[in-house]
Amino acid sequence: MLDVLYTFRLMDLVDIGIVSFIIYRIILLIKGTRAVQMLIGLVVILGLYLCSRLFELNTVHWLLDNFLASIILVIVVIFQNDIRRALTHVGSSPFFGALSVRESDEMIEEVVQACLSMANRKIGALIVLERETGLKDLLEVGTSLDARVSSDLIISLFLPYSPLHDGALVIQQGRLKQAGCFLPLSQNRDISKNLGTRHRAAIGLTELVDAVTIVVSEESGKISVVVGGRITRDLDGTTLARVLRRLLEPRQLKTSKRK
Repeated sequence: MLDVLYTFRLMDLVDIGIVSFIIYRIILLIKGTRAVQMLIGLVVILGLYLCSRLFELNTVHWLLDNFLASIILVIVVIFQNDIRRALTHVGSSPFFGALSVRESDEMIEEVVQACLSMANRKIGALIVLERETGLKDLLEVGTSLDARVSSDLIISLFLPYSPLHDGALVIQQGRLKQAGCFLPLSQNRDISKNLGTRHRAAIGLTELVDAVTIVVSEESGKISVVVGGRITRDLDGTTLARVLRRLLEPRQLKTSKRK
């Protein structure tokens, strides 16, 4: 026992800490996504493989042995969206790092006011709020704005006679950056058929990056928020504001809370 303690180095502790942090970040990344169910399925297959070897089920063992021989390729194919999101997250830049609490609250208030107004008038809208992962590679189509976040301007962009009303409005670094953007549609077959193109686009984008998307339905006038490929529907103004503040909380505020 003493020999083990003497051979345990400081770098071993660092090594364990790094591995633990990586596993923790992976769990946070896939939490609440379909990747969790897929990961459970892989664990079950691995369990069957060990049981087949233990109880000498030769045919089952042979089949699973060949399957697990290509496990790296299988993981890449199954978790391609999550792997892409993880890699882009590594080189991400903070969204609200340059914004104060007051500035972010003002921006959220303007967005919520615009969404409520459009919901009451049943004006369809799709708003993207960038967080840590950059959206540049996914938003090549669109019209540059670089304007202050204003509820009146947001509403005017989504009016039916506006040439930009069919696309998404993107907010980056607390500014209206682009309008009329086209987002990648989700290929998830489990999505309700009652959801239209705007909802599928909102889900599709958040499956790839950590952005927050807001959808206002032009048919029902209901407001939805999508994060990580998961949609929360039928939000009122108070709930929408609370959700946005929680998701877009400035880094400075988070740091002070930890202290």
